[in-house]
Amino acid sequence: MITETPPRLEPCLPDSLDPGIVDLIASLSTSAEKLGNRLHPKTAGSLADLVRVMNCYYSNLIEGHNTKPREIEEALQNLFNSNGERRNLQIEAVAHICVQRQIDAMHAAGRLADAASSQFIRWLHREFYKDLPESMRYMERKKVKILIVPGEFRSEPLHDVSVGRHLPPESSAVEAFMAYFEKRYNFESLGKGMRLVAMAAAHHRFNFIHPFPDGNGRVSRLMSHAMALQAGVGAHGLWSVSRGLARGLDSRQDYMNMMDHADMPRQGDLDGRGNLSLKALNTFITWFLNISLDQVTFMHSLFEFDFFAKRLKQYCDRQEWRPEAFSILESSLLKGEIPRGEVSRITGLKERTARALLSSLTENGILGSDTPKGALSLRFPVDAAELLFPNLFPSV
Repeated sequence: MITETPPRLEPCLPDSLDPGIVDLIASLSTSAEKLGNRLHPKTAGSLADLVRVMNCYYSNLIEGHNTKPREIEEALQNLFNSNGERRNLQIEAVAHICVQRQIDAMHAAGRLADAASSQFIRWLHREFYKDLPESMRYMERKKVKILIVPGEFRSEPLHDVSVGRHLPPESSAVEAFMAYFEKRYNFESLGKGMRLVAMAAAHHRFNFIHPFPDGNGRVSRLMSHAMALQAGVGAHGLWSVSRGLARGLDSRQDYMNMMDHADMPRQGDLDGRGNLSLKALNTFITWFLNISLDQVTFMHSLFEFDFFAKRLKQYCDRQEWRPEAFSILESSLLKGEIPRGEVSRITGLKERTARALLSSLTENGILGSDTPKGALSLRFPVDAAELLFPNLFPSV
């Protein structure tokens, strides 16, 4: 069937860019660079841990899985709910965060593979599913239970699926479609601006193929996260595309509506030369880049120093700590980390009193170190997020 040939994906990229998209590329690049340079690297690294929880929370929410931020944080500490359903959601969340943590680490080390490659995409799926208990790797289709094999594309007729009005390629064609996808969205042949366009377009076209029996939504969002890093707008993991997709610009239905709109076939001779609508693809690219810019701008607003320091002071007051507690946290914010021996000098307190205050801060989780006697840096537990980062989550 002609509809099952990989060029069914075209247009994968626009031949030329609309002026509005060019402006968005410039704004997103500039804003992401400012966000990435906003904080001391040590503070940014701690905050990235919280952003991973946020990304996981919203990605799961898109799938209809409402795992509370505190439940996610508890699971990361190996504290699981006794309720089987809630426990499964926690296990799923930990798997998601572990994959993203690996993506971030590989990028920081310069070892992140091409995010559009079949090898990397299979790895994302395999890493997410590999540690889930087998009971969580079943799906039902046509009244038949199907075991999800980590990292394996759809390959059997039983895997064929419909997504709303959209009929993805038959399972027998998935390998060919993904090889075509990899070729069209490989970053090596693209300039920086077109890489951002590819990041947006690939998000839709990946889901158009729907290469796995299950887990495509999560994989696509993790892929977009990796592509943002590779395109130079990842800002060290300090913003989340999933938050933007879950919230939308006008309503929470934006994501599904825009994905459906981009499925539109070509609308006449003035709508590109591919099987799908070029106008609809440009609309989706514009929306996706706006979503990304909105999230980068939102996160940047949270780190305006004077306002953030004020919220940090309010957090100290809420905990009823001594006034010197804020001096410790403020110094950690400015310097990234402080030696334990400096606490007495920073606060002006006697050694014993300073140690007692420090113990309160570390027990709370707002301050921590990589080793028992190591330098101290800010940490961002979920309990602190509601005050320190308002609107990061709908509720914690």
